Amino acid sequence: MKVHLRYFASIRETLGTGTETLETAAPTLGALREELVARGGAHAQALARGRAVRMALNQVMSDESAALTEGAEVGVFPPVTGG
Repeated sequence: MKVHLRYFASIRETLGTGTETLETAAPTLGALREELVARGGAHAQALARGRAVRMALNQVMSDESAALTEGAEVGVFPPVTGG
């Protein structure tokens, strides 16, 4: 399925991009995060398990057990962002 990722704040800066569309078989947000970390490089650095990362599914704050669906929008950001 395709999901649309939006990266914010320091995560966007580390990855060098604010958006991407990804084809994935990940069933949940947690599995998607693991898939992104497995890419290595900047993704592993920004999204590693020891780092505080918040995720939103279709603009609703969600935990990692939230189920992904075709065309979902996933926001990824650090827990504190400025205005």
